[in-house]
Formats: sequence, structure tokens, C-alpha cells
Amino acid sequence: LETYRSPTLNYTPIMMSLRSITLALTLAFLASSDAFTVINSSNSARSSTSLNIFGNALKNAFAPDDSLGDAKSAGLTNGPQNNENVSLNGKKVKAVVGQKVSVVAAQNRVKISYNCKAGDCGTCNIKMNGRTVKACQMSVPIGKCNIQTL
Repeated sequence: LETYRSPTLNYTPIMMSLRSITLALTLAFLASSDAFTVINSSNSARSSTSLNIFGNALKNAFAPDDSLGDAKSAGLTNGPQNNENVSLNGKKVKAVVGQKVSVVAAQNRVKISYNCKAGDCGTCNIKMNGRTVKACQMSVPIGKCNIQTL
């Protein structure tokens, strides 16, 4: 079944006029209320705009908290402690004290085989300063460090 539409009836102007009336009433309300106010200061070159829709509920929400004191650096206080005496398979490499040996090897593209990464299987055995250790459990020490893969 087809519905009949009269070519003479057009609802678009009616809808447009309702939207225009609603917009005009909203603007008139906002202009007459204290929702938006401009506060003039004693200095004529400077003014500030205040949004009072919520009253004073948000007045101090974003104000700085003076009880916290001065801002401190969020990073390391002395920075990372680098170890310049690390060699991996005879090649000098850069490393940070406390960094996992497996990470240092991966950064320098030296392949070490792993199975468990928990220190149980012994697949990742390497020689560090002449002693056989597990790469997944060891970290770079302070001082001289000679790492040889097996």
C-alpha cells in the first residue's frame, strides 16, 4: 500500500520555525540570567569571563593545591648508573647496572636460547666473569663484566 502525500502540505517550514523559536527563547533566557557574566576589573585592559551555571560547585576544583609544596622531578634523582666495563662476546656494549643480562643481549642482537625464563631449565646458561650462570636470572653488576654465550 502506498501512502498519500499532499503536494501542498509541507512540514519543513513549521519545523524550522519551531527550532528558531526554541533557539531564540534559550538565548533570551541565558542572556537574562547570571549563567554567563563578564567581570570587569579595575584595569580596563583586563577582564575575565566567569561561568556560573553550577554556582561555586566547581570554583576550586582545578585550583592549585598549595599544601603539596614545590613540584619535584618525577624521574630518577641521580639518573641510571651506567656500566662502561661490560663486554658481550668480546664486544664492548652499553649497559645499566641492575639491567637483566637477557635484555642487554637482546639490545645487542646476541641470541640466547630460553625455555622457561624462570631459571629452572638451564637452557640460557652463559659464562659471566668465568662462572656459568643463567642469563634469565642475572643482572649487570657494578664493575667489570665479561659475558660469553655458550
